[in-house]
Amino acid sequence: MARYVRDGVTGARRAGEIGFAVVRGGSIVGEHSVGFCTEGETVTLSHAAGDRIMFARGAIAAALWVAGRQPGEYDMRDVLGFGAS
Repeated sequence: MARYVRDGVTGARRAGEIGFAVVRGGSIVGEHSVGFCTEGETVTLSHAAGDRIMFARGAIAAALWVAGRQPGEYDMRDVLGFGAS
């Protein structure tokens, strides 16, 4: 279950609950971080984009990949060659 807001809520999350937050501002194009947190320790994986062109390239690659394919459900794993399709 995703928890979108915890305004004023303290303490541990319920079992199975995943929390996340979104911040946008200024000239930030894209900063993404995923944190895996336990008691006393956090591992963080981060990505920063300085230009939107890389997002556009991904969208174009996906559009070219899906063109002419049969109707169905695809995701970026398929586009990148990681899927079973």
